[in-house]
Amino acid sequence: MKALRKLLDSQAYLFEKGGKFEKFEALYEAPDTLLYTPGHVTKGAVHVRDGLDLKRMMIMVVVALVPCLLMAVYNTGFQANLAISQGAKPLDAWQMDLLLMLMGGEGAAFNPSSVYANLMHGAVWFVPIFAVTGMVGGNIEMIFAVVRKHEVNEGFLVTMFLFPLILPPTIPLWQVAVGIAFAVVLAKEAFGGTGMNVLNVALMGRAFLFFAYPADISGDQPWYAVDGLASGIGSIDGLSGATYLAGAASGAIDWASPAMAAGGTDWLDAFYGFIPGSMGETSALACLIGAAILIGTGIGSWRTMFGVTLGTVAMVLLLNGVGSETNPAFAMPVWWHMVVGGWAFGMVFMATDPVTSAFTAKGKVIYGFGIGVMVVLVRVINPAYPEGMMLAILFMNMFAPFIDHFFVQANIKRRVARNA
Repeated sequence: MKALRKLLDSQAYLFEKGGKFEKFEALYEAPDTLLYTPGHVTKGAVHVRDGLDLKRMMIMVVVALVPCLLMAVYNTGFQANLAISQGAKPLDAWQMDLLLMLMGGEGAAFNPSSVYANLMHGAVWFVPIFAVTGMVGGNIEMIFAVVRKHEVNEGFLVTMFLFPLILPPTIPLWQVAVGIAFAVVLAKEAFGGTGMNVLNVALMGRAFLFFAYPADISGDQPWYAVDGLASGIGSIDGLSGATYLAGAASGAIDWASPAMAAGGTDWLDAFYGFIPGSMGETSALACLIGAAILIGTGIGSWRTMFGVTLGTVAMVLLLNGVGSETNPAFAMPVWWHMVVGGWAFGMVFMATDPVTSAFTAKGKVIYGFGIGVMVVLVRVINPAYPEGMMLAILFMNMFAPFIDHFFVQANIKRRVARNA
């Protein structure tokens, strides 16, 4: 590390004011401050130097995402290998050629009981999506930093990890590039960059893809990296191509039984994450580990998470009590809402976004409560769109400033009255 530090210091003059590459200072500053604490600090008796700067905070969020990332890779491969072992055909793509080369044969590559086979199979789908996200989004960030003559925005570090995790494994790579470009340019840079965006950047990219290319991000096909789901995989040992939220909306799930009707998946399987869905959203356990890290380090707000949980429980109990003869989703228990779809992932990593969420203590609870209520309403009341976490968070993002406004004004009035 000392050698790398010396190398960076020896090249610093080229990018400083008056240097040969002064215009590209952002290209030097980004890796330098990502690897090391910035050398320029505010001096004076009234200032305290803190090692936790914005980059370090973003890195801690990435650390909290590691369990979800590992589960995304494993479950993507597991779901594909499970389907292949029951009669589905592998997708005829370059990923499969790479997998066979790495594993040394078809039998080893498609074995769902092999942890290594599942990890390798999942990696050949997840890694390209992650790489495209980083290359396209990162280059856009660099271009904006050079043109605007400021440092590279640190916020993209987290977006680069979040965006692939909320996508299905079979999404075309060109759509990944278009989605992340839309997110960075129109959802963040158009508002001024990191800290200025009104809506969650990663979710805006997914929302764009959902409404622009719905066939590739919803329905039965995108959730398994195999071919032929719609034409017959659903009849093989009960394996279904749809997500379990879609099954709840269509009435395919019997909530009174100890296991789901589609595939015989029990609650623990869903809790651990062995179900189809967006790659990083399936495991509630991995999300809870991330929540513990974020709360323990003071980066994620427990108040927001508590509010989401409270709102979800309240609305589910209300709808369970109301019931419906035509909409089976009304009967979905609250403990199932919390382990399927993007509920856990959205609560931990999206709702707690410090830029787009409420910042007052009481406002965070109200903000989270609104998300919990909205996600259940979208899932249950609108059977055509069984997943609601994305829309719920984006909807409450717009109300976060108003929530904070009322609490701030109330505090000001209380202090004025106390002073008087």
